[in-house]
Amino acid sequence: MDMSRLKNILEAILLAADRALTVIQLESLFELDEERPTRDEIRQALHEMTEDYETRGYELKQVASGFRLQVRQEYATWVGRLWEERPARYTRALLETMALIAYRQPITRGEIEEVRGVSVSSNIIKTLLERDWIKVLGHKDVPGKPTLYGTTKEFLDYFNLKTLDQLPTLAEIKDLDSIHPELELDDDQTDESDDENADPENFSPADDSSNNDDEESSVDDNAILNEDDSIEESCVEEIAETNETENAVSEDIASEEPEAIDKQAFNV
Repeated sequence: MDMSRLKNILEAILLAADRALTVIQLESLFELDEERPTRDEIRQALHEMTEDYETRGYELKQVASGFRLQVRQEYATWVGRLWEERPARYTRALLETMALIAYRQPITRGEIEEVRGVSVSSNIIKTLLERDWIKVLGHKDVPGKPTLYGTTKEFLDYFNLKTLDQLPTLAEIKDLDSIHPELELDDDQTDESDDENADPENFSPADDSSNNDDEESSVDDNAILNEDDSIEESCVEEIAETNETENAVSEDIASEEPEAIDKQAFNV
């Protein structure tokens, strides 16, 4: 098959495909053709296409799952404006967990927590599994049989990697922000486990104000209780005075009754 025609066919296939394709998958698409290209011819065509796209806005990229056509990184800003939805934001805790799995796989959740010093939120593991960035590799042969996690081809595809050997070495990593320019770290969002292990000395002034409000409210409550007690005591005193007055009147009446009887007897 003519190389120019083969490159056009491969370009059309990769543009229409919604995933990366391997050389074997590309070769299978020519099974019904009389003039079938060989596997080496397909590889040569892909190599030439890579050179042809060097001056274009897109490139032919080989990742773990195969070959794909994609927009060049330097033009991602303008292409991203086609979609109104905001790009995904990832917490630093999620990226730290992902980095530990990538560099120390297979690894258990307990081993991740031992390195980070805080418990790993279940939502982080769930998010990574849902995105197909990690997968269950098995269970460690220790009491409890903890789950072992490792990365997937989708993880390599997302970061434009062919193998794990292309990951930057730990000595080259100075900051998580430099691992992938697209990732926007959301420092405001932290998992619940990190909040529970926060240093109490790092509380913000807002926390102190809330404590002061609690103290003021407790002082107000005490003042109200004291006022209620004083009102109750005054009521008791008034009742006691009233009882004394009634007793005195009763005694006066009792002392006057014999005299009234005598006067009546005298009048009769």
